[in-house]
Amino acid sequence: MARFVQDLVLNKPDDFVYFIMNDYLQKNSFVMSDWKGEPAYRAGDAMVEGFKYLKWSYADGKFHLEAWLKGNLGQEWGLDGFVACLIKKPYRESLTQLLQVLTQPLPDSAQWQGAGEAQEGAPMPNVIPVQTVDNYKAAQQALVLGILSIPFGIFWPLIGVLLGAIGAGRARMGKGSSKGNLATAGKICSIVGMVLAFASLGLSIIINIFNIMLLTT
Repeated sequence: MARFVQDLVLNKPDDFVYFIMNDYLQKNSFVMSDWKGEPAYRAGDAMVEGFKYLKWSYADGKFHLEAWLKGNLGQEWGLDGFVACLIKKPYRESLTQLLQVLTQPLPDSAQWQGAGEAQEGAPMPNVIPVQTVDNYKAAQQALVLGILSIPFGIFWPLIGVLLGAIGAGRARMGKGSSKGNLATAGKICSIVGMVLAFASLGLSIIINIFNIMLLTT
């Protein structure tokens, strides 16, 4: 599958673009890693939500972004298609929000450049507010999915595991948002739901083995 690729002509100050990108990478827990010898940022985990990858560059006012997922067999997945859509969709939505933030209108260049400079002994300059990525929807979804994973984990374990895994992934995305407390609660509920689901599965297996033993005696 082809990578998710975006090229934008921003013509924005370098420090603005670097600030927005560093904010996005931090909020989404990306760390510098390696993809088959290619430097790239990575987020996620191998067990629950899989690994997400991203690389970007900015030069001469032109912004370039590439994003993809690591497939089950180590292959590269794009962000389109039905396979792993529950992971692809929120990742792509977060990238869409990132691109919208990068294209927001800014104050005139003189005001922007002066915002980060201060003369020695002079008061700190005014901070120019800009919109940043806010994954509050992911935090809300994490809480809902985490709560649902608990009863499903008891009575329908496989669905409970799925809901808990998705909820944990949403919680990671939303923990740096304005609703970070909801993300934390969602992560706890998701973990509880998955534990109950595995316990329920284990109990079912033990009961089935015991019933088979009774039938064969």
